[in-house]
Amino acid sequence: MNADLLVLGLVWYIVFLFSTTCHEAAHAFAAKLGGDLTAFHGGQVSLDPVPHVRREPIGMVVFPILTYVTGGWMMGWASAPYDPLWAQRHPRRAAWMSLAGPGANFAQAILAAALIHVGLWTKFLTVPDSASLTHIVEAAKPGVAASLSTFLSLLFSLNVLLGAFNLLPVPPLDGFGAVGLLVGKDAAGRLQELGQQIGRFSLIGILIAWQLFDRVFHPIFTLSLQLLYPGYGF
Repeated sequence: MNADLLVLGLVWYIVFLFSTTCHEAAHAFAAKLGGDLTAFHGGQVSLDPVPHVRREPIGMVVFPILTYVTGGWMMGWASAPYDPLWAQRHPRRAAWMSLAGPGANFAQAILAAALIHVGLWTKFLTVPDSASLTHIVEAAKPGVAASLSTFLSLLFSLNVLLGAFNLLPVPPLDGFGAVGLLVGKDAAGRLQELGQQIGRFSLIGILIAWQLFDRVFHPIFTLSLQLLYPGYGF
């Protein structure tokens, strides 16, 4: 692996760690507001990645590094604990907790978009001829701007990806729990109970969701680029 790939991997991991930490901290904070202090007592109502890594060291350290080294693509996972009895008693609150994670990802994507436009306005960054996950914006000059462009590119694209993927209504993803906001309280409670039962087979659900997401991510990514750069025709 050459030096450029190592630098890209380091930046990618920093963005992954920050984005995942914000996602889980948002879940934990929403649960705390809703009356469940499980994650709060675990120290996860925090943007400090340490308690999140401590809970999921394989998903937040080992697997991301392994998948990048072996395949050039970084994947991983994290989780925030919650009280399942609380979720069944308060399914709407639990649904908001589910929605908070993807909401944090989209907020980070919006932040990245704002910073990209600041870079464009100051002539520090430029719009690229073509875009990819790691190349959403381009440095006007080599040096610090190049590292910044990679960081902002990944901050934008990974959070669009994470937010959209987690909104798929497939257990154990957040979108399944968030469906409780669209139905009556009794139905929301049944969904929470069903999600907890199916959660035993979470790996199967994630594999199904990834197959579905592979078909829909391209139009989602294209739309995000059109919103970022209106009129550029990406």
